[in-house]
Amino acid sequence: MSRGFFITFEGLDGCGKSTQLKMLAETLRAQGLDVVTTRQPGGTPFGDKLRSLILDSRTGKLDPRTELALMFADRAECIREVIHPALAAGKIVLCDRFTDSTEAYQGGGRELGSDAVLAMHRVICGDLQPDLTLLLAPDYDASLQRARRRNNKMAARGTNEGRFEKEHEPFFRRVFDKYAEIARREPVRVVTIEGDAAIDEIHQQVVTLVESRLHK
Repeated sequence: MSRGFFITFEGLDGCGKSTQLKMLAETLRAQGLDVVTTRQPGGTPFGDKLRSLILDSRTGKLDPRTELALMFADRAECIREVIHPALAAGKIVLCDRFTDSTEAYQGGGRELGSDAVLAMHRVICGDLQPDLTLLLAPDYDASLQRARRRNNKMAARGTNEGRFEKEHEPFFRRVFDKYAEIARREPVRVVTIEGDAAIDEIHQQVVTLVESRLHK
């Protein structure tokens, strides 16, 4: 059995990546393909506990290196429990965030730099690389506004995941710029979908890109 196909979705909070991942999974399953979806942080019982700690605004300030270590602890467990078994079984894995997010948020936003993140990725993740990364890059300000509205709604339902959205504008600018740097560095793996097109239009772009790569 051949190795499966690993696709990650990246971008600022509020960019629409989670919606697009869900829509792509439904489309591929309708075509009879075996699809596994996961997310980071989260995706395993251990990871979900870490997610509630890392994203909860009540956690407050963490040392950036502590935050970095927690992200990779979560990722290592998700790779072991979910990603590697699914790929070994020939399945398509769709993951909401992966190491690019850590490079953007902790490497860029927290100013730890790319080298530290990529070194940890090589050691902790065995340098596992996605076959395709879809970087959603709609309007910067609109993304942040959507993320904050979403987190306000979640907080009203008793779920608090707004810790990063409390950061100030320079933090998100550094994240945004680091994503652009990653895309320039890896133009084959990372495909950027820019603009604020309708959800269905972006979905069609995503499907076209994915089907092209799968056929190859």
